[in-house]
Amino acid sequence: MIEALRRWAATHTERSRYSPVGIAFHWIMAFLVMAQLAIGWYASILPSGGGKLLTYQLHSAVGLPILLLAIARLFWRLIIPGPVNDADRGGWQTQAAYLTHYIFYLCFFGLPLTGWVMWSALGEPAPLRLAGFIPWPALPLHGLGPEMQYRLLAIAEEGHHILVLLLALLIPLHVGAALKHHFWDRHDVLRGMLPEVPDWEDSRKETQHSPRESGLPQQ
Repeated sequence: MIEALRRWAATHTERSRYSPVGIAFHWIMAFLVMAQLAIGWYASILPSGGGKLLTYQLHSAVGLPILLLAIARLFWRLIIPGPVNDADRGGWQTQAAYLTHYIFYLCFFGLPLTGWVMWSALGEPAPLRLAGFIPWPALPLHGLGPEMQYRLLAIAEEGHHILVLLLALLIPLHVGAALKHHFWDRHDVLRGMLPEVPDWEDSRKETQHSPRESGLPQQ
């Protein structure tokens, strides 16, 4: 089955494009991450109360799918190689892009995990639910004692804030680099991550109509 998937993906990657599965992972996670940053920021400015708790519940409901998608995306990348495109020939810029991808994965895993620890160490203020519907268990931290729980909460909270800042810096760098590749360098990087549509040149395969100018004889 894996070989069949690789052969199917190769029909896309051989043309310097990501597979439809890879494209779906990228844009779904991009949407969820941007939503998480907005929800988390909004929750942080709310006063303490029921509204703040509900907003953090929404934050956790979106964060848990990101963790599962990150696991699935990493597994997909391990079994299905990505395309070799113009970004792989950039010397130090290519190495910087690889480093950026590794840090993105660190954030994709680290943010949900530290959030899970924080929620579990708070004494289950409300049940965790994946995507707001599926029950999700808390981590078994209550047998560690209040002092250890508080210490884990503080460490997880500090790590969560650092990763949020790191992600907020990486996103504009990533977007800026993609736009530079596309508009300045004329590389195929951004096109390879967009849904595939026929080019205008490719769609004009029939004989085009040339209107005749009235009153003139045709040769």
